[in-house]
Amino acid sequence: MMAVAVSSITYLRGIFPEVAYRSRYLEDLCIKVLREDCSTPGANKVVKWLMGCFDALEKQYCVVESYQFKFKYTEKGPEMDVLRNNDVKMQVTLEDTKRASVLLIRKLFLLMQNLGSLPNNVYLTMKLYYYDDITPADYEPPGFKEGECDSLWFEGMAVHFRVGEVQTPFHTLKVNVSAEQGRLEKLQDGNHLRESKVHTEKPPKEDKAITVSPEVDDLM
Repeated sequence: MMAVAVSSITYLRGIFPEVAYRSRYLEDLCIKVLREDCSTPGANKVVKWLMGCFDALEKQYCVVESYQFKFKYTEKGPEMDVLRNNDVKMQVTLEDTKRASVLLIRKLFLLMQNLGSLPNNVYLTMKLYYYDDITPADYEPPGFKEGECDSLWFEGMAVHFRVGEVQTPFHTLKVNVSAEQGRLEKLQDGNHLRESKVHTEKPPKEDKAITVSPEVDDLM
């Protein structure tokens, strides 16, 4: 599901050419997924990043990935029950997961199509955050390096809101989006954000340099 979400974001934002993707169907919804054998510069690196994320997930080190994707684990491993009304535990079914996945991808489609075109000088990056109490100090997933700062500043006022989440019997995936307020005007003029949790954040008075992982210089 994380690979589908990341692929959808890069496809709808025009980050990589059509040849970097293959078509897949989720119920009646056609989605674009990055090819594992892709030779497009930048796109093949994102695929390697995702494989590195999966390595961290298998070891249960990764808790948050920022665009943002959040993963949960139980003490017994990557399992999850859902609390419904009156705290009754309900098992997540395959149909529940499919329904939530389709809804999440459709929300991403709507959001990406209303953000407007990206400038030509953008680049793509990815960050992973870990459980400090169980992750070895020297561990970095394949393709990643240690970062020096976890802050990310926008030029204008930032708006943060939740797109949605998908719950499976193994983990929970949550997607949150942050963007400059001016880029969300089309959405805010309508009712697209009415069910999202939104808050704004003013930019800092001074610019702050950040070091991110992994390397991203050749992505665009």
